[in-house]
Amino acid sequence: MTSAPLRSATRALDPKLLALLQDLKPGQRIRITQTVRVGSSAKWTVPIEGMFRNVNYLATGLATDRVPADDIVVIAVHFIKDIGELSSVTLDENTRIELTNV
Repeated sequence: MTSAPLRSATRALDPKLLALLQDLKPGQRIRITQTVRVGSSAKWTVPIEGMFRNVNYLATGLATDRVPADDIVVIAVHFIKDIGELSSVTLDENTRIELTNV
């Protein structure tokens, strides 16, 4: 998809995930699964499927008074949900992406 290697500013992302993102082509069907923290201890696993559009970076804002572990620039995956909605997610160390069959 992109010629330059994808890198996260502060988070160690799975090399297999980064390799998959490098090879994805627009229109390929993907399933993205993220783990979301709810409250102080509960976690939900949230999957979504759709058609891959592209991958790039999202600048999250000004870097003043931030926790050093917060990314200022994160990898963003853009896709089309089955209902036709354009959507995007940013990656963290808990994100899984896989190719799916139609």
